[in-house]
Amino acid sequence: MDSHLQTADGKDAPHFDLLIIGGGINGAGVARDASGRGFSVCLCDSGDFGGSTSSASTKLIHGGLRYLEHYEFMLVRKALMEREVLWAMAPHIIRPLRFVLPHHDGLRPAWLLRLGLFLYDHLGGRKLLPGTSTLDLGSDTAGKPLKSKFKKAFEYSDCWVEDSRLVILNLQDARSRGADIRSRTAVEQAHFENGRWVVKLRDANSGTVDTVTAAVVLNAAGPYVDEVLKKVFGQNDAHNVRLVRGSHIVISSKFDHDRAYIFQNADDRIIFAIPYEDEFTLIGTTDVEHGEMDGRPQITPEEIAYLCAMASEYFEKPVNEKDVVWTYSGVRPLFDDGASKAQEATRDYIIRSDPKMGGGTLINIFGGKITTYRRLAEEVLKELEAKLQKRKPEWTSGATLPGGDFSAGERKELTNRFSEEFPHAGRDLIDRLVRTYGTETGRILAGTKQIEDLGTQFGAGLCEREVSYLIKNEWAETAEDIVYRRTKLGLRLTADEIDVLEKWVNQSRKQAA
Repeated sequence: MDSHLQTADGKDAPHFDLLIIGGGINGAGVARDASGRGFSVCLCDSGDFGGSTSSASTKLIHGGLRYLEHYEFMLVRKALMEREVLWAMAPHIIRPLRFVLPHHDGLRPAWLLRLGLFLYDHLGGRKLLPGTSTLDLGSDTAGKPLKSKFKKAFEYSDCWVEDSRLVILNLQDARSRGADIRSRTAVEQAHFENGRWVVKLRDANSGTVDTVTAAVVLNAAGPYVDEVLKKVFGQNDAHNVRLVRGSHIVISSKFDHDRAYIFQNADDRIIFAIPYEDEFTLIGTTDVEHGEMDGRPQITPEEIAYLCAMASEYFEKPVNEKDVVWTYSGVRPLFDDGASKAQEATRDYIIRSDPKMGGGTLINIFGGKITTYRRLAEEVLKELEAKLQKRKPEWTSGATLPGGDFSAGERKELTNRFSEEFPHAGRDLIDRLVRTYGTETGRILAGTKQIEDLGTQFGAGLCEREVSYLIKNEWAETAEDIVYRRTKLGLRLTADEIDVLEKWVNQSRKQAA
């Protein structure tokens, strides 16, 4: 190897077993698994972690009931088996959620729904989540917000997840196990020489260009996976993924119970209406061909109208565009399998080594979904271990993520304990902190004796102590990182309050530099 390779500060370029391009859920999951097996790992993302697709999902850990219609039985089974595994890993950000599926006489027949739900109950080794039941919407509270024509519904289980936090927790765990985690660091160029990859990295904040080397490179760039192949590796003809936009709307709470709805539409699509952040209802998603990635994806007026109209088919009180308080959109990088419709394209992941690049030491991830990210990571590790000729045991199943070292049934007890230890913080704040940080709540509040010890109050319960924790421990660099990805407090903060927070964060980072 060439010994003259150096970083910007004149030191020898560090060498890693694995360099990961992309800090979404797949890259984060691989970084955690690999570092936990003793491999040296560097992960880079050109923006904030989870800043793209992985923070713009419908926020479900689910098998994908509708995938059964497309005969994706193995994908559904794999996803169903993961629900309780992930719930046990992160009970602070993952929780069980019951889904109400109203029967619609004009669409799928009841016998077909029963068959699908029977398979859903039994494909994945369900142990803790309750099974399917039938509801009389005339007497059950779930029927109150719905039109009176809906008489019967089926109710089944899946899980809710705070998606962007799942990314961060995996990266935190990877870092604690030795991984080098770099946000806002773009991989500009990579070439293979003398049996290793030589990679140029640019820090977006300083503009500094550094060099690292790696035995294996993983392209986990999500919707940018083909762009990385073109710009970083020179594969100008790369075309592996189909970009499909999924958009969501958020409105004030449409119902006062804690269950979600799944609505069927005449176009064979479904949408969810999910209780969100206590005071809101999340409605989505769409499936729209997106084209090229050019800036942040945005919902279109047509998508808003579609979601409002579809929800209004079921809710007694219509959903109007004026009811929308927030929207977000993400682009799914579905593996291009030639499916004629966006909703028919496979949601499963494809892992491929590129034999033309570094003798197969470039690995690409195409597609995938949040629910199966841990299983995907285990499969990537099989590829990595084969290339490095080192075998280490699988370990992530049963290993909790940061803040998740308590059982799901202990959340209330944990909240009570912190409320007694830090009474000045108030029950509402403690409850939110536990749902966000779990046992790490104690680190945020440590040493505080009175409300003033929490520091500057930015609004909606967000205080200086929490913001400082996010900057120091969770790579937060902007107000947007804090209020829309690390938390969802942007739904409650005013524009002026967010502006004050942005100025405080900028000043804090300058002082720390």
